[in-house]
Amino acid sequence: MKLSPSVSIEQSETGLEFIKVASAKCDAKIFLQGGQITQFTPKNNEPLIWVSQDETYQEGASIRGGIPVCWPWFGTHANDGWPAHGFARTSVWQADEVHESDEQITVSLKLPMKLVNTTYWPHQSALKVEFILSDKLQVRLTTTNLGNTPFSFTQALHTYFPTSDITNTHVDGLQGAQYIEFSEGPFVQNDVVSFERETDMVYTQASAVQIINTPEGVINVSRENSNSCVLWNPWIEKSKRLSNFADDEYKTMLCLEAANVLTDKVTLEPKQNHTLVTTISWAN
Repeated sequence: MKLSPSVSIEQSETGLEFIKVASAKCDAKIFLQGGQITQFTPKNNEPLIWVSQDETYQEGASIRGGIPVCWPWFGTHANDGWPAHGFARTSVWQADEVHESDEQITVSLKLPMKLVNTTYWPHQSALKVEFILSDKLQVRLTTTNLGNTPFSFTQALHTYFPTSDITNTHVDGLQGAQYIEFSEGPFVQNDVVSFERETDMVYTQASAVQIINTPEGVINVSRENSNSCVLWNPWIEKSKRLSNFADDEYKTMLCLEAANVLTDKVTLEPKQNHTLVTTISWAN
């Protein structure tokens, strides 16, 4: 892969490789393990994504924060012992291409499917993630069916957002959507969402744009090729059980995830592809 002037490849203290972007528009880090962006900071603004202060960046373990890639299933699989949220978020991806212009930098990675356990995923397919970096961040996850039979999958771009105070944070734009929470529902979301307890809402029939109001400012979040999304905050008790997560960090984060889940799952016919897109930016 040919690098551009604003892009370098470096290693964490634990030996994990990441792509570092330091451009006139933004600073970013993208780890090859998980194909996962862990930093995106527009110039002269606050960070747009969150990573736990307790994250240790260990080989073979998912990173707590950034934007984990959940694929080819979201959540817990019906088969015991299969990895939660699929295998993409702990696999090592391959750096593919970097393109830099005055306006943006595009970094693309591919998942080496020949290394995937066929017990988990017997289908012939390709998976690519692209990060388009400017004063905003767009992530594009493309699945291609290379085989001769259809297959179905669920997925999510599990974005962690920062806030200085979760009790003074609200999510607008989910009104009218239906949601399931803790296996109950569906219910209709009538109001702007605030946070007063553990939140784990899986939305369907959701509009394409949400707004996160935080004490630091307003974050715009949009999705393409997705009619579902997930809103999550572990709150007090679950925070104590999470790995690589400080007990009080629920106060400083929330997840709003672009997804294709439940009735919004994707079925790909032979030679078709599907691209899940999320775009995030500060409104101010």
